[in-house]
Amino acid sequence: MRPALHIPGHFGEWLQGRLGAEGPVVLVTLPAPLLGLDLRYRPGPGLSLRGAGLTPARARRFLALLGLSLRGRIVLCPAVAPGLGTGVSTASLVALARLAGWDGAPGLLARACVAAEGASDPLMFAAPERMLWASRQGRALAALQALPRYEILGGFQGAPARTEAADSAFPEVGDLVARWQRAQGLAEFAAIATESAARCSALRGPAGEVAPQLAADLGALGWLRAHTGAARGLIFAPGQVPAGAEAVLRAAGWRGLVRIRGGGR
Repeated sequence: MRPALHIPGHFGEWLQGRLGAEGPVVLVTLPAPLLGLDLRYRPGPGLSLRGAGLTPARARRFLALLGLSLRGRIVLCPAVAPGLGTGVSTASLVALARLAGWDGAPGLLARACVAAEGASDPLMFAAPERMLWASRQGRALAALQALPRYEILGGFQGAPARTEAADSAFPEVGDLVARWQRAQGLAEFAAIATESAARCSALRGPAGEVAPQLAADLGALGWLRAHTGAARGLIFAPGQVPAGAEAVLRAAGWRGLVRIRGGGR
């Protein structure tokens, strides 16, 4: 069975929450090209599908929304387990659509993902971090500026927690969105991400979040998290991750350590 394609994932969010007390759940994602999902495919009769918790019946229903169908044997291979905050669920649907020949507008694909699951990450877009994304609506509410260059040292702490479409118990972040739209240096963006993460942990848990202390101990500009899931990351300027930082995170119980570099303007 040969690899057919790779769909990049994300690593939590720079910020996420309600846009006003009664507003939609919005987010700014953190792209993680090396995470996400690989799809392996072999032609054949019928549809055989395994991996990422996606069943053939769900796959057929999703593809039908796009006027597509698939036959053959498909194995979905996530870089990390589903529910950790890396977009496995959305990536699996995007992979199926592209394997089936989808070449339409990414917005239409996003809305099909929402129709199938109730929520979607913006993984079908070329620059997903450049939009304020309404995840339960499958659409961008605003275009955002490019981030300065950054380096994230992250890992996973705690159990998986899958996104529930009906879950809107997130803190308000309208003020953080306004700050994000006018922020300048990386330190400002990191401070906003830190505040969003702290609000989420205060409202949703877990108790005893260790990321703030790790950020202080290692001289990070701030920290971020998967607002649903186990991903946690420390934010650094490029090349400023101190020697031995990985050992400190492992000692604190973080697993599956990753480095993510991005931004640039």
